[in-house]
Amino acid sequence: MNRRLIVGMTGATGAIYGKRLLEVLRQVGGWETHLVLSDAGVLNIHHELGMKRKAFQALADVVHPIDDIAASIASGGYRTEGMIVAPCSMKTLAAIAHGFGDNLLTRAADVVLKERRRLVIVPREAPLNLAHIRNMAAVTEMGGIIYPPLPAFYGPPKSLEQMVDETVGRILAAAGIEVAGLFEPWEGLPQPRSAAAAGER
Repeated sequence: MNRRLIVGMTGATGAIYGKRLLEVLRQVGGWETHLVLSDAGVLNIHHELGMKRKAFQALADVVHPIDDIAASIASGGYRTEGMIVAPCSMKTLAAIAHGFGDNLLTRAADVVLKERRRLVIVPREAPLNLAHIRNMAAVTEMGGIIYPPLPAFYGPPKSLEQMVDETVGRILAAAGIEVAGLFEPWEGLPQPRSAAAAGER
């Protein structure tokens, strides 16, 4: 039986992260993805990716309407491995931080936290105000993981696609899902032979 993972997507910028997550999980196999899209998330998918709702939803195994509070993933009795919200708006972050399960996305996140499963939030906002920071702290204190999609440049990356893949690989790893080939783990810098070789550092 495939393991189940919930993927939530909101209207924050960064729809490419949710898209790539779904693509990677389908490619590696062994996973059943449950997708929940906010209305703003659908709008942003069309704006950033040029995709319509139906085409995007085809990337997931199961799609749940955001207002279906009676869906399977709204219950802790329905076993999943956890949930990734990518991207996550500050509005959705606030709802999760305060247990405000006003729709299926925030209810599913609440269930994941109460069942002590892994929740990874990929917030997109800058700069952050104090409310944002406190909401991130609240989710962290409840056992969630805050993973801002910050690119790494020590690779160095050769393309935007490579940068997205590295971030997605690290998000999946934070969720306890190891997928080989998305990024090269850091193994330290080679020891320079001289100060000149190290850029006179």
